[in-house]
Amino acid sequence: MKAYVTWFILLLCITFAASASSQTCDPKEVNDNPWVYVRELQIGCWTSFLRDDKTEVHILNLQFDALSARMFSLDMANAKPMNLIVTSKEVSYALYHLNSDTNLYARNNATPHLLTNHQHNISVHMEDFPSQEEELLKWAVQKFGGVTSFTTIRNPKNILSTGAPGTKRGSPICTLENEDILEKHFMMIQTEPVTSFKSCSPQQQHSRNETELHIINIPENSSIRDVSLRIDAQETSVFLRGPQGTTWTFINPQHTKFLSNNDIVLPNISRPIPPTVKLNSDNATDVQRKALEHFKARTFTSYTEFRQGDSRVLLVLRKMVNPTASTAETETSISTKPPQQMPLLMQLYTSPDYRSPLDPNTKVQSDKRIYAEISGHTLGAISLTIEVISCFVRSRGLCPVMKELPFIPEACPLNSCSNSTRLSFSLDQLQELTSTTWDLECSVKLCYGGKCGDGGRVKRNLEVTQPCLQPPTPPCFDFGLPGVLGIAFGGFLIGVLLIGALWFIKIKTGYPTGLDMSSTAASIPGCPCSRVKRQPVSTNPSPSENSSANASIGSTQSTPTSSMA
Repeated sequence: MKAYVTWFILLLCITFAASASSQTCDPKEVNDNPWVYVRELQIGCWTSFLRDDKTEVHILNLQFDALSARMFSLDMANAKPMNLIVTSKEVSYALYHLNSDTNLYARNNATPHLLTNHQHNISVHMEDFPSQEEELLKWAVQKFGGVTSFTTIRNPKNILSTGAPGTKRGSPICTLENEDILEKHFMMIQTEPVTSFKSCSPQQQHSRNETELHIINIPENSSIRDVSLRIDAQETSVFLRGPQGTTWTFINPQHTKFLSNNDIVLPNISRPIPPTVKLNSDNATDVQRKALEHFKARTFTSYTEFRQGDSRVLLVLRKMVNPTASTAETETSISTKPPQQMPLLMQLYTSPDYRSPLDPNTKVQSDKRIYAEISGHTLGAISLTIEVISCFVRSRGLCPVMKELPFIPEACPLNSCSNSTRLSFSLDQLQELTSTTWDLECSVKLCYGGKCGDGGRVKRNLEVTQPCLQPPTPPCFDFGLPGVLGIAFGGFLIGVLLIGALWFIKIKTGYPTGLDMSSTAASIPGCPCSRVKRQPVSTNPSPSENSSANASIGSTQSTPTSSMA
């Protein structure tokens, strides 16, 4: 029985060891890495300068290692009209092909040595210009009025003009700084590899629904300390490990989650983000297991380790299309994108509880208050604060109208507002405008540890409709029991006062004509007074009446007088 238990435990140990080994891999020396490629960042510039005669001015500053072949080809057959200055401190040889619109300048009694197989009418000028970068730049500015580009190339193999204009939008002043030479689309540059790779990937790969995890390791004995990282792949997790003092600078985070044992610099945020992982060992297995542990992943996509190279390098994480493609083919198809901001999203709500999101196609009445939440994609394990600077709306159409939109910051609990902020605004000022389709745009800044940087803008479409104007409703008075009793008492009092007034008038003036007793009795049969008939008296006889009528009236009036006598 003990033997069976022993064999069972041994089998479990073997299975566990096999499973653990399948999650890691042993890196091997390779010439190409399908996931990552590295280039050294060299000093240079790229401007919009163009001379009055429509010619460009370009400087090629060539550098060669001791083991380099120091031979390269320079093909400017398709180049735009230019003045091309080529210089190198090391002995080198160039096989060139120029067109008639290219003026080539080289140093007297210096390199590169220029060779050609083409017998054309070309202009090669030998000048005594300085070799130091800043001094060479000043010389070119004094001679030509400015410089279109300054490019430093280490160990070149082929330099080819694409025929595209060599200018760039922006300032015409050349300021030397670190750059990626592949951004200059007017040239195709092929160089000898300067960085040795070790890479591998585990046997157990990610499924399509899982996020890729890439591990980058710089050994302790490497001279690389400043790495600029460009992410072409999206929805990627990256584990970055380097010697103490290494800085990783993200050019475009691109929905990336990252962890590192070094400082990380994000676009437009000057303050570095401190290390989030402690890892002193540069052993490949230790680094791989640490990455799996922190990302809670069962496997990873690739592991890359590079040693040689300059202290400043550009590392590009490729978007995988065809892993078997060669480095040269991949590099020529890559176009460097400008630095991108942290991805932001704006969601609108109709109530301050932020529970009912507003559909983008739903129309909102302009007399309503709108609530908004602006959130950003989490960058690794850090938490950034989003602050809104300003908001405005712009109408869509041939004649767009733009209006600034005042907003009020809304309170937000910390557990609900990690990497987000809330605000509200009124659309009252849109009631007088006829447009119903608007773009709502807000400018924000990103803050970390009290330091803030430009966060870019976030935009959202907004459908607005005018409120329905209803006719005013007449006021409805609601009388209670006290009101009804008051009205009744008031009516009773008014009635009493009116009767009293009539009675007072009767006492003072006697019976009115309409209530004369004699006139009343005249219509009652059997009353003795009914035989007395009173005639109406005309107080204003008409002048047109004849004299007989007047006499008749007078006799009639005298009869009662005589009888009464």
